[in-house]
Amino acid sequence: MPGAPRLCPGNGPGFFCGHWTSSYLCLLPVMEELDVNVSSSERFSVAEKIALLTFISAVILMAILGNLLVMVAVCRDRQLRRIKTNYFIVSLAFADLLVSVLVMPFGAIELVENNWNYGEMFCLVRTSLDVLLTTASILHLCCISLDRYYAICCQPLVYRNKMTPIRIAVMLGGCWVIPTFISFLPIMQGWNSIGIIDLIQQRQFNKASNSTYCVFMVNKPYAITCSVVAFYIPFLLMVLAYYRIYITAREHARQIRILQRAGAPTDGRQHHPDQHSTHRMKTETKAAKTLCIIMGCFCLCWAPFFITNIVDPFINYTVPEQLWTAFLWLGYINSGLNPFLYAFLNKSFRRAFLIILCCGDERYRRPSILGPAVPCSTTTINGSTHVLRYTVLHNGHHQEHEKLPIHNDPESQESCF
Repeated sequence: MPGAPRLCPGNGPGFFCGHWTSSYLCLLPVMEELDVNVSSSERFSVAEKIALLTFISAVILMAILGNLLVMVAVCRDRQLRRIKTNYFIVSLAFADLLVSVLVMPFGAIELVENNWNYGEMFCLVRTSLDVLLTTASILHLCCISLDRYYAICCQPLVYRNKMTPIRIAVMLGGCWVIPTFISFLPIMQGWNSIGIIDLIQQRQFNKASNSTYCVFMVNKPYAITCSVVAFYIPFLLMVLAYYRIYITAREHARQIRILQRAGAPTDGRQHHPDQHSTHRMKTETKAAKTLCIIMGCFCLCWAPFFITNIVDPFINYTVPEQLWTAFLWLGYINSGLNPFLYAFLNKSFRRAFLIILCCGDERYRRPSILGPAVPCSTTTINGSTHVLRYTVLHNGHHQEHEKLPIHNDPESQESCF
């Protein structure tokens, strides 16, 4: 639910007002004491425009290619399709892809040209899409954190009972339906402009530069309601979920140290601790660190914007224009950042990406032959499935570990082949 700054007189020249839209820079009528020869088109020099367009193009291209890669990877990789969390990841990638295609380009054009050339109706549609898609992206991140909470902090049976296909479908539907109540519905009905219509009309046209602008201002009730729904509630749920994951991972790290000490040789023979438990706890610990990185990036990208967005209406829209623009595009960067977090921090996605980028190079595929009668089981952490093979080396030969359990859960088990 991005907002954008507009240069406005406020109580005097040089004041700014922040608004809820995507990089809409609205130059207000020039005050009498300002130089009327200064045009909004001269806001950026040629070199500055080239640098700005280069940066924005890189962000948009990164978001498009990265999110397409995630979607293609899940569609082509059978094992990724069997993991429940990846349904959320694909839907998230689709939302971020739409942000990069339908929202960012128009915002970039207006940012550079300081002019809106596409009409009033498309302004409303584009602004509604902006709020809808960015909110949907944030809600998907919240659902992923809840899914990981149930997977890591609860017993496997509890996770399977909680995250049923029907519940996953309801959560995904909510990620797309809820944002419509704070985007298309209120924007098309004009609820966001109640009480500030005169101010909006005043700022839709710049007489000095003969330019029109896509002005989207919000009143205080709308700013509070939308900020709470789109950011503060999901943020609170994510913090609680990741805190519980962190506590669980810390406890598992302690248990890993105990198991490692228990596996130390005491009578000249090597004792093997419960490999299944050790592997599961290690992957869960790594998952917690990965999710903390994702959470940190989310806060870095969106918190500055939403804090400013909810404060600005109460200080007469005096937040500096440059600050608004920086916070806005920092939030957009989050839509292109998530796929790269998965690529670098998730082994299953990284392998799938390499297969796609290397045109199906066999070196990156899973081994197709691992030997006969080798039992295996898996644990699913952070959207990836890890193979657990219960074999130990005994006198130079692989022997089956008799005391280790074997799970055959079709939802999380990774095929031996």
